[in-house]
Amino acid sequence: MNNVAIVENLKMQYENKTAVDGISFELREGEVLGLLGPNGAGKSTTIHILSGVLSASSGNVSILGHSVKKGSKEMKKGIGIVPQDIAIYEEISAEKNVRFFASLYSLKGEELKARVKEALELVQLYERKDDKPKTFSGGMKRRLNIACAIAHQPKLIIMDEPTVGIDPQSRHHILESIKELKTKGASIIYSTHYMEEVEAISDRIMIMNEGRIIANGTKEELYREVNKEITYAFQLAHVQRLNK
Repeated sequence: MNNVAIVENLKMQYENKTAVDGISFELREGEVLGLLGPNGAGKSTTIHILSGVLSASSGNVSILGHSVKKGSKEMKKGIGIVPQDIAIYEEISAEKNVRFFASLYSLKGEELKARVKEALELVQLYERKDDKPKTFSGGMKRRLNIACAIAHQPKLIIMDEPTVGIDPQSRHHILESIKELKTKGASIIYSTHYMEEVEAISDRIMIMNEGRIIANGTKEELYREVNKEITYAFQLAHVQRLNK
């Protein structure tokens, strides 16, 4: 199985603070990698480096066989980014939002129309395609945010906490859409601090804390590691001493 992303000894330092401390990992083709950790663990910084938003202090990142430092057009076309902050236009229709972002990847004509329709159907918003996002709930806006990021059918999708502050129904829609994207062959990095989400969708889970990877493996492998740490308690019965 080919690696879609390779991260080697990645480090990000801000003056006296180390946000990412020499991490290494890979993302395999067709895999959903759950990136789990508390706020401040280094998840978003790692994602921003992979997305090309930030330049790392040191280390190497290769995506789809291209160095992120070089930022080739081919690599950028192969990535879809769902940011933590919603990035849509409130005053134009949902369909026009997706159409605009998809057109940035040189899609046009019937192909563009078909991709927009497919993306909106995936997030279950096609029936609201003519409505403006300002009329949507927070969860619907996040689903539209995903549609805008995946309409060009990227090979790698990077999601930074896409379910923050939304209702359970929208969270369910998003998790189901991720499963469907996986069946279509996409590789996904999914950042969250909700354990139940990574359990539901991830092939592999990587746990970060204080800029470091503290665990990395399948759900079953991590459970086995946890169960190794067993505490035994012994209680001794009272023994009466007999004087001879």
